[in-house]
Amino acid sequence: MDIQGQQILAADIGGTKTSLGLFEVQGEALLLLREATFPSKAHATFEEIVKTFSKDLPVPPILSIGVAGPVLDNAVKLTNLSWALDGKLLERDLGINRVVLINDLEATAYGLAGLAQEDVATVFDNGGTRRGNMAILAPGTGLGEAGIFWDGEAYRPFATEGGHSDFAPRTALDLELWDYLRRMSDMVSWEHVVSGPGIYSIYCFLRDAKGHKEPAWLTENFKNDSNPAAVISHAAMRELDATCIMSMELFVSYMAREATSLVLKHKATGGLLLGGGIPPRIFPLLRKDLFRQQFIQNSRMTGLLQRVPIEVILNSKAALIGAAYYGAYGQY
Repeated sequence: MDIQGQQILAADIGGTKTSLGLFEVQGEALLLLREATFPSKAHATFEEIVKTFSKDLPVPPILSIGVAGPVLDNAVKLTNLSWALDGKLLERDLGINRVVLINDLEATAYGLAGLAQEDVATVFDNGGTRRGNMAILAPGTGLGEAGIFWDGEAYRPFATEGGHSDFAPRTALDLELWDYLRRMSDMVSWEHVVSGPGIYSIYCFLRDAKGHKEPAWLTENFKNDSNPAAVISHAAMRELDATCIMSMELFVSYMAREATSLVLKHKATGGLLLGGGIPPRIFPLLRKDLFRQQFIQNSRMTGLLQRVPIEVILNSKAALIGAAYYGAYGQY
């Protein structure tokens, strides 16, 4: 079927924001015609956002949605947002011929096809030929994880919900943190420590449970900024506060350790990609020795891990682009 000139409405839904983009198939590429971003929790439903975005546009034939949650039978209940989406109901309510839903990390994997060289930054490159599966770890409002299977001819993205697996304490301090978090949740997952809220939880543990002092200027910054993780990472990267520095060191260590598990379970010798909202903002911290040294630390597989290239996805539209690619070219 010839899809030249066909328009695709793509969406990337996260716990914090929802991005929409109208794309058109031109040759082997997709041209972004129009885009907008909306605060997710400011809207009662996803349909409300779509109608606002497309009120003066003709209805496109396909809506492709990347969503932070487990998609089953083209339906999903979002993990960090009180929305439930069903493809068939959306087709009916929005008057769109075809609505497809995929996990947002699977969408990010598809989006790699639409990224330029400058959209990716290198943390580590072994200089060798890249072969094999790949893995994506993406901390933001939550923790997303995906795999990309190499079948010998092409890459095949697939979603996981690995961010919700159990956090694995290694040190005495880790155990204290686990005990602190366990009092607030029935189960402590990797998402509890490797995410934006996780950064703040680590900081609060050091302040409230370990007795680290909080300077008045930092207290004031927390009051004036709705994103405490950004306050902490900003102070850490500028070396303004010792507790913020330690919080980010723990965060980077935990991120590296979960990345190790993801890479080993997928045998992702083709590379580790760090996506989501946080890695691009803390890239200087990821370039330091701590991340890679924690990543390659293993009892038997250090040699394999040392060969794995590591990159950060800088383009915040990767999942939106990937949803568009899936809508245009995916087999569904």
